[in-house]
Amino acid sequence: MKNILIVEDEQRLARNISQTLMDEGYRTAIAYDGDSGLQRSLEEPFDLVILDINLPGINGYEVCRQLRAANEQLLVIMLTALGEVEDKLQGFERGADDYMVKPFDLRELTARVATCLRRTAPRPEVHEPEEILQLADLTLNRKTRQVLRGNHTVVLTAKEFSLLEYMLQNPDRVLSKQELTERVWQLRFDPGTNVVEVYINYLRKKIDKDYTPKLIHTRSGQGYVLAIE
Repeated sequence: MKNILIVEDEQRLARNISQTLMDEGYRTAIAYDGDSGLQRSLEEPFDLVILDINLPGINGYEVCRQLRAANEQLLVIMLTALGEVEDKLQGFERGADDYMVKPFDLRELTARVATCLRRTAPRPEVHEPEEILQLADLTLNRKTRQVLRGNHTVVLTAKEFSLLEYMLQNPDRVLSKQELTERVWQLRFDPGTNVVEVYINYLRKKIDKDYTPKLIHTRSGQGYVLAIE
């Protein structure tokens, strides 16, 4: 049985989320402020945290940042009334695995919880992917999460790492914004969002700007490709 912590100061909403998840077979706990939510999530063995942003005490962004620094495996779904792209980017930058804007349907939240937990389910050893991914002098170690360009270490955020990992798994193939949104962020594609462009720009600055050859290329109207050209 998976353990889920709900950090939400709207008590009625927190109870509704808790009851819905318990009906689906999860074990739940509730914290109503950022300080107690952070403490419980660091001290107790939760599999996933559902985290509001506007909390009394420490806000959700800071809670998420500290959680991710302490435990990279703990899943975090952020809940907020803040729906602008910049707000979502802040959440992903601090390590959130998914993001839902209030108001939302509890059935969708339940589905996203199941999806997040399914992605982290253990796989048989025979199906383990390659540990090292490489193109030219760019190397990504999936086990240690270390990225090198030549002899230089490249420091990436969790989402930057996931994006680069997916692109290295698919070299020389044009990846559309829709595919990247759905496979890296596990979100339904929104033509109005520029999340993919923003993160491609982040990666270019870190792995391409000061190096040759350039590896990330734009295909106008199609998407992006990681290739030696």
